[in-house]
Amino acid sequence: MPRRSATMLAATLLLIALLCVSVLMKVPYTEMSPGPTYNTLGNQGGKPVISISGHESYPTTGHLNMTTVQVTGAKYEPSLVNAVVGWLRDDVLVVPHDNVYPKGQSDADAKKQNAEEFASSEDSARTAALQQLGIPVGSELIVKSVTAGAPAEGRLHAGDQIVAVDGAAVGSVEQVVAAVTKHKPGEPVVFTVVPRVKDAGGAAAPGGKTDVTVPTVRAKDLDPKAPAERAELAVVGIGTGIRHTYPFQIDIGLQDVGGPSAGLMFSLGIIDKLTPGGDLTGGRFVAGTGTIDDDGKVGPIGGISMKLIAARDAGAEYFFTPSSNCAEAGKNVPSGLTLIKTDTLDGALKSLEQLRSGQTSALPSCVTK
Repeated sequence: MPRRSATMLAATLLLIALLCVSVLMKVPYTEMSPGPTYNTLGNQGGKPVISISGHESYPTTGHLNMTTVQVTGAKYEPSLVNAVVGWLRDDVLVVPHDNVYPKGQSDADAKKQNAEEFASSEDSARTAALQQLGIPVGSELIVKSVTAGAPAEGRLHAGDQIVAVDGAAVGSVEQVVAAVTKHKPGEPVVFTVVPRVKDAGGAAAPGGKTDVTVPTVRAKDLDPKAPAERAELAVVGIGTGIRHTYPFQIDIGLQDVGGPSAGLMFSLGIIDKLTPGGDLTGGRFVAGTGTIDDDGKVGPIGGISMKLIAARDAGAEYFFTPSSNCAEAGKNVPSGLTLIKTDTLDGALKSLEQLRSGQTSALPSCVTK
């Protein structure tokens, strides 16, 4: 075979081999893409996204859409070719796998974490909205979690309200910890609790107060990695926290949505429904994203570029953007979408007031002109 032909054949075979490798070779990346949006003022599956009972609510118009991102599963490993194609597309975000799924986290673990974050964001959204409206919000100390195999398992349950420990009233996590750790390991602790039980319809319903005696063990007996300064302390194996209580019912009816990033839009939706003649958007199509804390502070989220695309595809004209996400969001804004920089719930409400009055040029912008 002539040398030229042999060289060309070798090059062709090498190219084929490289193509095969690129197709078969898996790389540790995860893909994000625009997900569905949900109007917090509207319905989903025939039911209101936000429903209020026990307090007067008012008709609303327009859109206050929360946005989502679709993420490939924890076990998904794109080929090198798929990853390169994703990098070249505007509507796909390719990120290192560990940025989304920490090492060892399964799909089930991720789903559970997202559900917990979503529930927490709902709680903060309710709290921030009611406090913004001057409606009192209460709180109670609860069991947040019970460690498997711990003395508390089967005796205390997640959601139980803790009223007292050893007969002394408690109202903070620190007081519970102090009351338990003053015991020697092996000594019992008496918790006075209001159990979270299930009613006939499966909904949580409070029962009466009851005393529950729980043995203690050493912290290191439950967690061999417990810090040295805590290893010998008495514990019962529970996590405690604060649950907010409200003067009326606010239900958020979305399924299969996770994470904390809808907090801001839920708060705005709640305020709109509780405000006489509210109509916060003035009939405009507004979307957005951002975590929210109890005091109404808006925090950053992930996948902002995909959420912008999702919002614009749904028809949004304006998009509430956490200020910490502005630099990334401003790099590639979909045509026809105006970004509104947002730090607080109060600031978002002022921006909506500017929208209603037509003062769009005064809106705080993410994009430097």
